[in-house]
Amino acid sequence: MSLAVIHADHIPPRPWRNHGGMTRDLFSWPATGEWAWRVSLADIREDGLFSPYPGITRWFTVVQGPGVVLHFQHQQLAMDSRSPPLQFDGAQPPECRLQGGATRDLNLMTRNGACTGSLQRVHFDDEWISPLPMRAVFAAEPMMLQIDDADAARMPAMSLVVSDHAASQRWRVHAESETPAAWWLAISQVSRP
Repeated sequence: MSLAVIHADHIPPRPWRNHGGMTRDLFSWPATGEWAWRVSLADIREDGLFSPYPGITRWFTVVQGPGVVLHFQHQQLAMDSRSPPLQFDGAQPPECRLQGGATRDLNLMTRNGACTGSLQRVHFDDEWISPLPMRAVFAAEPMMLQIDDADAARMPAMSLVVSDHAASQRWRVHAESETPAAWWLAISQVSRP
Protein backbone atom coordinates (compact mmCIF):
# COMPACT_ATOMS: atom_id res chain seq x y z
CA MET A 1 0.00 0.00 0.00
CA SER A 2 1.32 3.42 -0.90
CA LEU A 3 -1.85 5.51 -0.84
CA ALA A 4 -5.30 4.18 0.07
CA VAL A 5 -8.64 5.98 -0.07
CA ILE A 6 -11.33 4.49 2.17
CA HIS A 7 -14.98 5.56 1.91
CA ALA A 8 -16.95 4.99 5.12
CA ASP A 9 -20.13 4.33 3.12
CA HIS A 10 -18.45 1.31 1.49
CA ILE A 11 -17.78 -0.37 4.84
CA PRO A 12 -20.63 -2.27 6.51
CA PRO A 13 -21.27 -1.11 10.07
CA ARG A 14 -21.18 -3.59 12.94
CA PRO A 15 -23.20 -3.19 16.13
CA TRP A 16 -21.59 -2.52 19.49
CA ARG A 17 -21.80 -5.21 22.14
CA ASN A 18 -24.05 -2.91 24.24
CA HIS A 19 -26.21 -2.05 21.17
CA GLY A 20 -25.72 1.67 21.82
CA GLY A 21 -24.19 2.34 18.41
CA MET A 22 -22.50 1.08 15.26
CA THR A 23 -18.84 1.10 14.20
CA ARG A 24 -17.11 1.06 10.83
CA ASP A 25 -13.46 -0.05 10.93
CA LEU A 26 -11.90 2.20 8.31
CA PHE A 27 -8.31 1.00 8.51
CA SER A 28 -6.03 -1.15 10.64
CA TRP A 29 -2.33 -1.89 10.45
CA PRO A 30 -1.21 -4.54 9.84
CA ALA A 31 -4.18 -5.79 7.87
CA THR A 32 -3.88 -9.33 9.24
CA GLY A 33 -3.28 -10.55 12.77
CA GLU A 34 -3.25 -8.28 15.80
CA TRP A 35 -3.41 -4.62 14.77
CA ALA A 36 -0.89 -2.06 16.03
CA TRP A 37 -3.22 0.82 15.19
CA ARG A 38 -6.77 1.22 13.97
CA VAL A 39 -9.04 4.01 12.72
CA SER A 40 -12.80 3.68 13.09
CA LEU A 41 -15.92 5.76 12.63
CA ALA A 42 -18.68 5.25 15.19
CA ASP A 43 -22.32 6.27 15.27
CA ILE A 44 -23.43 6.75 18.88
CA ARG A 45 -27.19 6.32 19.20
CA GLU A 46 -27.70 5.87 22.94
CA ASP A 47 -26.09 6.84 26.23
CA GLY A 48 -23.77 4.20 27.68
CA LEU A 49 -20.31 3.09 28.70
CA PHE A 50 -17.54 2.88 26.09
CA SER A 51 -15.99 -0.56 25.67
CA PRO A 52 -12.73 -1.08 27.60
CA TYR A 53 -9.51 -1.55 25.60
CA PRO A 54 -6.70 -2.44 28.03
CA GLY A 55 -3.23 -1.80 26.58
CA ILE A 56 -4.62 0.69 24.04
CA THR A 57 -4.28 4.47 23.84
CA ARG A 58 -7.37 6.07 22.31
CA TRP A 59 -7.98 9.33 20.48
CA PHE A 60 -11.60 10.48 20.15
CA THR A 61 -13.18 13.39 18.29
CA VAL A 62 -16.75 14.29 17.30
CA VAL A 63 -17.11 14.73 13.54
CA GLN A 64 -20.89 15.15 13.15
CA GLY A 65 -23.95 15.71 15.30
CA PRO A 66 -24.69 17.63 18.51
CA GLY A 67 -21.91 15.99 20.54
CA VAL A 68 -21.47 14.10 23.79
CA VAL A 69 -20.54 14.49 27.44
CA LEU A 70 -17.87 12.01 28.52
CA HIS A 71 -17.77 11.08 32.21
CA PHE A 72 -14.38 9.85 33.42
CA GLN A 73 -13.62 8.85 37.00
CA HIS A 74 -12.51 12.35 38.09
CA GLN A 75 -13.74 14.64 35.31
CA GLN A 76 -16.43 15.24 32.75
CA LEU A 77 -15.92 16.74 29.29
CA ALA A 78 -18.48 18.13 26.85
CA MET A 79 -17.37 17.57 23.25
CA ASP A 80 -18.76 18.61 19.88
CA SER A 81 -17.31 18.90 16.37
CA ARG A 82 -15.40 22.09 17.33
CA SER A 83 -13.67 20.46 20.32
CA PRO A 84 -10.04 19.37 20.05
CA PRO A 85 -9.46 15.60 19.88
CA LEU A 86 -9.19 13.86 23.23
CA GLN A 87 -6.56 11.26 24.15
CA PHE A 88 -7.27 8.76 26.95
CA ASP A 89 -6.34 5.33 28.30
CA GLY A 90 -8.48 2.65 26.66
CA ALA A 91 -8.47 0.67 29.90
CA GLN A 92 -10.44 3.50 31.58
CA PRO A 93 -13.47 3.95 29.30
CA PRO A 94 -15.80 6.88 29.97
CA GLU A 95 -19.55 6.86 30.33
CA CYS A 96 -21.01 8.69 27.31
CA ARG A 97 -24.15 10.84 27.30
CA LEU A 98 -25.55 12.27 24.07
CA GLN A 99 -26.23 16.02 23.91
CA GLY A 100 -29.41 16.10 21.88
CA GLY A 101 -29.22 13.29 19.35
CA ALA A 102 -27.10 10.76 17.50
CA THR A 103 -23.45 11.71 17.09
CA ARG A 104 -20.70 10.41 14.81
CA ASP A 105 -17.12 10.23 16.07
CA LEU A 106 -13.68 9.35 14.76
CA ASN A 107 -11.44 7.06 16.79
CA LEU A 108 -7.71 6.36 16.53
CA MET A 109 -6.44 3.48 18.67
CA THR A 110 -2.78 2.55 19.10
CA ARG A 111 -1.44 -0.52 20.86
CA ASN A 112 0.96 0.43 23.66
CA GLY A 113 4.50 -0.77 22.94
CA ALA A 114 3.82 -1.12 19.21
CA CYS A 115 3.31 2.49 18.11
CA THR A 116 2.15 5.93 19.17
CA GLY A 117 -0.29 8.16 17.37
CA SER A 118 -1.69 11.63 17.19
CA LEU A 119 -4.94 13.13 15.96
CA GLN A 120 -5.30 16.86 15.34
CA ARG A 121 -7.81 19.15 13.68
CA VAL A 122 -6.98 20.53 10.24
CA HIS A 123 -7.03 24.32 10.18
CA PHE A 124 -7.80 26.52 7.19
CA ASP A 125 -4.87 26.59 4.75
CA ASP A 126 -2.89 24.12 6.87
CA GLU A 127 0.22 22.65 5.32
CA TRP A 128 1.34 19.47 7.05
CA ILE A 129 4.92 18.24 6.69
CA SER A 130 6.09 15.38 8.90
CA PRO A 131 9.08 13.02 8.95
CA LEU A 132 6.69 10.13 9.66
CA PRO A 133 6.03 7.76 6.75
CA MET A 134 2.64 6.58 8.10
CA ARG A 135 0.08 9.38 7.89
CA ALA A 136 -3.59 9.85 7.16
CA VAL A 137 -6.28 12.50 6.84
CA PHE A 138 -10.01 12.09 7.50
CA ALA A 139 -12.59 14.39 5.88
CA ALA A 140 -16.14 14.65 7.23
CA GLU A 141 -17.17 16.90 4.32
CA PRO A 142 -16.11 16.97 0.65
CA MET A 143 -12.73 18.59 0.07
CA MET A 144 -9.54 18.34 -1.95
CA LEU A 145 -6.21 16.86 -0.81
CA GLN A 146 -2.97 17.95 -2.42
CA ILE A 147 0.28 16.06 -1.76
CA ASP A 148 3.44 18.02 -2.66
CA ASP A 149 2.89 19.58 -6.10
CA ALA A 150 0.62 16.86 -7.52
CA ASP A 151 -2.87 17.69 -8.71
CA ALA A 152 -5.35 17.87 -5.84
CA ALA A 153 -7.56 14.79 -5.49
CA ARG A 154 -11.19 14.91 -4.37
CA MET A 155 -12.01 13.45 -0.97
CA PRO A 156 -15.72 12.69 -0.55
CA ALA A 157 -17.44 13.23 2.78
CA MET A 158 -16.62 10.61 5.42
CA SER A 159 -13.45 9.36 3.73
CA LEU A 160 -9.96 8.50 4.96
CA VAL A 161 -6.73 8.75 2.96
CA VAL A 162 -3.81 6.71 4.33
CA SER A 163 -0.20 6.59 3.13
CA ASP A 164 2.75 4.53 4.37
CA HIS A 165 5.23 6.51 2.24
CA ALA A 166 4.41 10.03 3.42
CA ALA A 167 7.72 10.98 5.06
CA SER A 168 8.56 14.64 4.37
CA GLN A 169 5.64 15.04 1.97
CA ARG A 170 3.69 18.29 2.06
CA TRP A 171 -0.02 17.61 2.58
CA ARG A 172 -2.61 20.34 2.17
CA VAL A 173 -6.41 20.29 2.34
CA HIS A 174 -8.49 22.66 0.23
CA ALA A 175 -11.96 23.23 1.64
CA GLU A 176 -14.66 25.83 1.14
CA SER A 177 -15.09 26.32 4.87
CA GLU A 178 -12.66 28.31 7.01
CA THR A 179 -13.08 25.59 9.64
CA PRO A 180 -12.71 22.42 7.56
CA ALA A 181 -14.18 19.26 9.10
CA ALA A 182 -10.97 17.28 8.68
CA TRP A 183 -8.32 15.72 10.94
CA TRP A 184 -4.64 14.77 10.51
CA LEU A 185 -3.54 11.36 11.86
CA ALA A 186 0.09 10.37 12.34
CA ILE A 187 1.59 7.07 13.49
CA SER A 188 5.08 6.52 14.84
CA GLN A 189 6.44 2.99 15.19
CA VAL A 190 8.03 2.25 18.56
CA SER A 191 11.52 0.84 18.16
CA ARG A 192 12.08 -2.30 20.18
CA PRO A 193 15.47 -3.32 21.64
